[in-house]
Amino acid sequence: MTTVVEQVWATLEHLTDPEIPVVTLRELGILREVTETPAGVEVVITPTYTGCPAMGQIEDDVKACLEKAGIPARVVTRLAPAWTTDWMSEEAKEKLRVYGIAPPHTTRKEVNVIQFIRRPAATDLVACPRCGSTHTVVSSQFGSTACKALYKCLDCQEPFDYFKPY
Repeated sequence: MTTVVEQVWATLEHLTDPEIPVVTLRELGILREVTETPAGVEVVITPTYTGCPAMGQIEDDVKACLEKAGIPARVVTRLAPAWTTDWMSEEAKEKLRVYGIAPPHTTRKEVNVIQFIRRPAATDLVACPRCGSTHTVVSSQFGSTACKALYKCLDCQEPFDYFKPY
């Protein structure tokens, strides 16, 4: 016999991100928690960044998916702890690459707030999702959405989005 919480996770398992339809909310780490409270089921979502315009749609999609399954639930947006690309599954990163978006690097545990001059480490190189070359440059710090940067491959000459690590 499955619990209500297990039923909710199973119901939401295939719900995809409205901006990147090849990855699920769970794979991206946006779908954080499902709990059963005295007031009913509560589903916690966390935006990839504060002000993400897709969060309203994501909340509506979660509610509609659960309503269709006959599961009354409340959706809560939680900002702390802040979302990090470390919450993304390896499957999500591979799906992004195949889709044409360079997946994020693992975030560094140590962050220097001020860096005047820094040589990129080998792990900072962004590989082109089309040809695999690391001979790439940043075209813009913001790509198709604020959580992505726009890059260009200098070998195949193709532009591509890079999901910025947070």
